[in-house]
Amino acid sequence: MPEHKNDSFRDMNRKEKISAVAGITLLIILVIGFIFGLYFFGLAGVFKVLGVQYESIWSLVIFVISFFIIGIIVEVFFKVIFKLSVRNITGKTKVLFIRIIVESTTNWLVLFTVDELMNSITLSPETEIIIALFLAVFEIVFDDKKDEVDNKNSAA
Repeated sequence: MPEHKNDSFRDMNRKEKISAVAGITLLIILVIGFIFGLYFFGLAGVFKVLGVQYESIWSLVIFVISFFIIGIIVEVFFKVIFKLSVRNITGKTKVLFIRIIVESTTNWLVLFTVDELMNSITLSPETEIIIALFLAVFEIVFDDKKDEVDNKNSAA
């Protein structure tokens, strides 16, 4: 029977510690880059479909980075509002409807804020609403898939 070797970070030599930290840092950078790429190419595609024009590719990069950063900050507050709103509500349809409203409002608020801060990209109010609804549905669909996998794993 093989021995179970318990390698803790303290027991590693300097070279192994540097390798471990570098590997974890690289993994975090890759995950953030992947998420940024999804937002970047997703918004670029939606902008193309909706006819939104921007001055340069760097304008779009700054827009996506700003959207991502402001979105994280705003999302924290709206998650609390959502959790408090649906705490006593029964029925999946009602909860889903409230979630779509909260997510859409969050996305619209962030889009509006970033749009007002930047002069190189201009979104019409209708375009902001369409993109906000699209992003809300997109986030809910992928979040629900994650919840289904978590529920299946916890039931097993």
